[in-house]
Amino acid sequence: MNKRNAYLIIVFLIVTSFAAYGRILSNGFINFDDPVYITENRHVQSGLNMETIKWAFTAIVSSNWHPLTLLAHAGDWSLFNGHAGGHHLINLLLHIGNTLLLFLLLNKMTKAFWPSVFAAAFFALHPLRVESVAWASERKDVLSAFFGLASLYVYAYYVEKQQLTKYFLCLLLFILGLMAKPMLVTLPFIMLLLDIWPLERWKIVTAAPSVSRVAAKKKKSKQPAVAARKEPPPAKNSNPLISFLIAEKIPFIILSIISSIVTVWAQSKGGAIAPLQKLPFFERLTNAIISYVSYLGKILWPMDLAIFYPYQHAFPLWMLLGSLLILFVISFLVILRIKDMPFLFVGWFWYLGALIPVIGLVQVGRQALADRYTYLPAVGIGIMIAWGITLLLKRNDWQKKILIPLGALSLIILTVLTWRQCGYWKNNITLFEHALQVTNNNYLAHGNLGLALAAEGKSEEAITHYNAALKIKSDDDNAHYNLGNALVRQNRIDEAIAHYREAVRINPRYFTALNNLGVNLERQLHHDEAIHYYRQALQINDNNPGVHLNLGVALANSNKLPEAIEQFKKAIYLDPEYKEARLALKIALDVEKRRGAK
Repeated sequence: MNKRNAYLIIVFLIVTSFAAYGRILSNGFINFDDPVYITENRHVQSGLNMETIKWAFTAIVSSNWHPLTLLAHAGDWSLFNGHAGGHHLINLLLHIGNTLLLFLLLNKMTKAFWPSVFAAAFFALHPLRVESVAWASERKDVLSAFFGLASLYVYAYYVEKQQLTKYFLCLLLFILGLMAKPMLVTLPFIMLLLDIWPLERWKIVTAAPSVSRVAAKKKKSKQPAVAARKEPPPAKNSNPLISFLIAEKIPFIILSIISSIVTVWAQSKGGAIAPLQKLPFFERLTNAIISYVSYLGKILWPMDLAIFYPYQHAFPLWMLLGSLLILFVISFLVILRIKDMPFLFVGWFWYLGALIPVIGLVQVGRQALADRYTYLPAVGIGIMIAWGITLLLKRNDWQKKILIPLGALSLIILTVLTWRQCGYWKNNITLFEHALQVTNNNYLAHGNLGLALAAEGKSEEAITHYNAALKIKSDDDNAHYNLGNALVRQNRIDEAIAHYREAVRINPRYFTALNNLGVNLERQLHHDEAIHYYRQALQINDNNPGVHLNLGVALANSNKLPEAIEQFKKAIYLDPEYKEARLALKIALDVEKRRGAK
């Protein structure tokens, strides 16, 4: 690799990435996940300290165990506090780092400079990357990808010269990636694919061609040149060598299994996994098959992108059969051409394999698909395109004159589309209004737009969107909860209580709905019922000082003063600066003292 050209390309990738994504630095936080991870997370806002580190490694946040992501958010808060632009900047820098790692990785493995440039630029500038970069809460995407690509880069050096230090560094980076986001569990599979091409380790161990055959192949081959490597002598039995390639991945596979078990446990504990009774397996399988083709369509034609795509429970038969046909035909063709075009096989199965954790067979969350899920899987399609174009360029001059300008034009178009997509993430209102424009029956977009309008004091408009969400999805617990909050602001307490009850009926572990239901029942002097819901909330989270205070007040109003005092003390223990709890405790102790004096 010409160092001067490499440095120029690195500068090019950095500059174009800033051009495409730079406007996110003036964007704000959004009301979807950002409160959970950042803006309302007191642990994150305490910054990096021993207490935060302990919390990060023991906490389940948004139904996930990803301590490195939580520590990264805490580090951001230490640097930028509530300035959203700083959080976005770190996301962008990590994305640029991922782009450079991808370029260096592909160039090192293939020694094909320009295809590596195109694949990295395609990854960097594609609009599907916007969700992972422009959404502060998606730090887990860019952070896990950074460690994952770094692990693959070290793996390439390990293959070149097998040393234990490189192997263990590769393994350590993989572990860090899993601690940022468990979607990285497919990395061992990707390593095995890279062993096929461009590292050619499977090819070497299964067949050791003669020197004349190798020379003849180099003359006739239509694929890009790969660095020459010394072929080992023919093996009498190649199975032990193949077994070695698999065996060296075993520690990675074991870690992937452990990470998968922990992830399923955490998501089950958080109630994020949809039960089969609610979402039958055939519906999941149908959605998965169609999603594979939908993702492919968005990669090739990135229009009408949205933060949330509602789950569709019924698809036309032609759509399912058409998607199956597309997947089968592409898979058949790449397998058929594996010998002369191995990059197609590797790229395609990279795409299919990397999407497995989020394709929906184990349904987590309420989305049918998500742009952020393509962050690493789309690299496979980029490889297919980049090396496929290179193959076409070798045929004749007129193709070069057409394909090279088309490749450059496609990157320019992607940059413009990405720049425009970043603009939709300016604030909650623009983001969710756009989602409503490009999707149908998007109850979540209605609900979160209502939340944004309510924050601006537009209660009537907010209520309209909450009702629209419930018209689409009557069992949307968040819409019921937020509608209850809006009705409280209008002093329509009875109506609010009805919606809080419904939110809790749908989701019995809805902590804030349980608390707000208790608060408003207390306002209506239903002390015993309020106490019941406060206790339910504390069974879910016993470390919330506000709920302990609320329970203490309800107990005091029910003439259960000793129990109330214990709750006030617990609130102060959890938050020593809690003035309201200290005042309530002082009043309760005074009352108890006067009663004792009598």
